[in-house]
Amino acid sequence: MSALLAVRGLTRRFGGIAAVDGVDLDLAPGIITALVGPNGAGKTTLFNLITGHLAPDAGHVTLSGQAIGRRAPHTIARLGIARSFQDLRLFTRMSVADNVLTATEPASWFWQPGGKAARQARAAEALAATGLSPLAQADAADLAYAERKFLSLARILATGARIWLLDEPASGLDPASRARFSALLRDAASQGVTICLIEHNLDIVIELADRIVFLDQGRKLAEGDPETILADPHLAAIYFGEPA
Repeated sequence: MSALLAVRGLTRRFGGIAAVDGVDLDLAPGIITALVGPNGAGKTTLFNLITGHLAPDAGHVTLSGQAIGRRAPHTIARLGIARSFQDLRLFTRMSVADNVLTATEPASWFWQPGGKAARQARAAEALAATGLSPLAQADAADLAYAERKFLSLARILATGARIWLLDEPASGLDPASRARFSALLRDAASQGVTICLIEHNLDIVIELADRIVFLDQGRKLAEGDPETILADPHLAAIYFGEPA
């Protein structure tokens, strides 16, 4: 399928270090792509460049063929690109329901259909999908770790975004929670959502990914189906820091 989001030649340097070095990436609807590589490969920096948290030194990003580079993060988010962070960034002193409602803010203007009722309905649907409805009035600070992970995903669900960029979204999940998480992502992909995730757990990558993009030292070294990429001894040596 043709790419919904396309990255071409994206580059970002910090002093003499190329954190992202001429990376090309295509993300298509209904496809789950995993970014794989050792620590420091440039995976999170790539997300930061796509979402406007960093400005590129070179290259460009297009959404449905339109350039979106160098826009503010909130502007890019309102175009339908949602992301999660490793540190989750929840509003810990707010309730679970209010955390999700904040993600629907772009639909809160008086001229938009439904207004407050529509926002609350979307938030309720996201909470139900992630199993958090019984905890809607609890403070986010009081949630267990897995529940916080699902709250982060619920906020993304509530935005209605077409593209999800997820930074280690399943790290630390117990087997039952991981199964629920995988089912949610697979369901979203089946409905045409474009998903790209950074994940170090290769079992999760094998379980979820339709394709893998392998990064090292800011460069894309390989791209393909999980079976082919993970069977490559050279890439395995890079990933585990062992001799090829």
